[in-house]
Amino acid sequence: MSTTPRLRLSDLASLKRQIERERHEALARQQREQEARLKAERERHLFRLSVGDITPLNDAGKVLLQAPAPEPVPRQRELDEQAALEEALSDEMDVETLLETDEGLSFRRRHIGQDVVRRLRRGQWAIQSQVDLHGLRRDEAREALQSFLRLSRRLGHRCVRVVHGKGLGSPGKSPVLKSRVRAWLIQSRAVLAFVQARASQGGHGAVIVLLAPPEDPRHAGP
Repeated sequence: MSTTPRLRLSDLASLKRQIERERHEALARQQREQEARLKAERERHLFRLSVGDITPLNDAGKVLLQAPAPEPVPRQRELDEQAALEEALSDEMDVETLLETDEGLSFRRRHIGQDVVRRLRRGQWAIQSQVDLHGLRRDEAREALQSFLRLSRRLGHRCVRVVHGKGLGSPGKSPVLKSRVRAWLIQSRAVLAFVQARASQGGHGAVIVLLAPPEDPRHAGP
């Protein structure tokens, strides 16, 4: 008995449709390829018309290697570190000869007139911010003062108060922090002048400081 499968009419019709579909797809593919070739040829022709005759370069057999990009330079961090180094405040500086003993100890830069100090002492400059160093250890106070001066200048503050205390709680009742603060202020390029505060502003326990404007080139820096 034969086991050869028989194709029904429905199978033949399905096979015919599949063959017809594949033929149409092949024709469409050939048409797309031909259109792509014609388009490329038109573009080459337009290029030749635009640039004229060209002579291809001879192949020198060299391989162009792309050099690795240089490592990024942390410029802002370097500037911040340099500024911090320049703004470092020393404890070894003797400032007594730089202070003026008029109505109370005061200090001013050479280009700052005495009238500026008088107005500062009279309270004609409005105090815009203050820092209280009273009770801090020396290193803590120095860091706090340095950060305060830098921030105040960035905020555009011109007149600030620095509270250092009267030293009554120090060993021997000696105002150690008071003299340190004066030395640190004189070393800071941000400081134009300072005077001892009036009684209503803290008296012997505070100083009123005049800061340079941020745009002043003589006092550039944070």
